Amino acid sequence: MRVRGLRLVIAVPDLAVSAAFYRDVLGFEIRDIADPGWRFYVHGDACIMAGECPDAPALATIGDHSWVAYLDVDDVDAYHARAVAAGIEILKSLRDEPWGQREFGLCTVDGHRLMLGQAISR
Repeated sequence: MRVRGLRLVIAVPDLAVSAAFYRDVLGFEIRDIADPGWRFYVHGDACIMAGECPDAPALATIGDHSWVAYLDVDDVDAYHARAVAAGIEILKSLRDEPWGQREFGLCTVDGHRLMLGQAISR
């Protein structure tokens, strides 16, 4: 037995706002599907399935439980610069960690917390 992939399912208050963030800041392709309450955000092998839930409790109320993903990227410095330029809240500053990753954390427009990191060449 083995896991063959991973997709995330997230609830968002407004699909249009969420999709714009994932497209414009993180470079995801936005795919509409047959259900108008859902969109898929796709980038490489990553797929985030976003469902519109305008009446769900705000993610700020669940604190650390709003950390949802760690994205392995090929140029973490470029992603960081793009997030900063877009005025996105940075939760963890960009830095090299002793476990061999250069990484930073951000908060999406929906309140989800994401880590983005790149393996450090040694």
